[in-house]
Amino acid sequence: MHAFPLLPLISVWGILGIILGVAAVVLVVLYFVGRKLQKKQADAEEQIQNAKQTVSILVIDKKLMRPAESGLPEAALAQIPWYAKRAKMPIVKAKIGPQIMSLMADQKVFEIIPVKKECKVALSGIYIAELKSVRGGKIPDPPKKQKLLQRIFKKDPNKKAAANKTAEKAKAK
Repeated sequence: MHAFPLLPLISVWGILGIILGVAAVVLVVLYFVGRKLQKKQADAEEQIQNAKQTVSILVIDKKLMRPAESGLPEAALAQIPWYAKRAKMPIVKAKIGPQIMSLMADQKVFEIIPVKKECKVALSGIYIAELKSVRGGKIPDPPKKQKLLQRIFKKDPNKKAAANKTAEKAKAK
């Protein structure tokens, strides 16, 4: 007697067909969900473009933080989807006129916005969509992406400075 009596009845081709059928259903579902999310993102982008205003701000600080600890208004926190509440978001603390506010920034803007400088930005609600200009200089270039090996074997500038100091001490003796 076999331990698995149905095993001879199911062929390898039958199992392969079931697996391929399940994979096809998953791909079709992902396709339609992706299209729906893409439409939603296009609508949100259009609303941001329609509500943009150019504002002068003084950037105090910028950090990647979770929304709960960022100091954003309660109305903004209530609109954040559940899956994004634990993710870190680019938050800029800025002075707009006499008021200090926490603002969310686009990732591309967050990388190039200078700290402790006055900037003109395109602001849509509490979302910084675009960096227009920086007072006293030009808009900084975005940092170049590092390759994987460069990130892994990145040299620490503090180690280099410490090595230079020890070499100077050795020469002085």
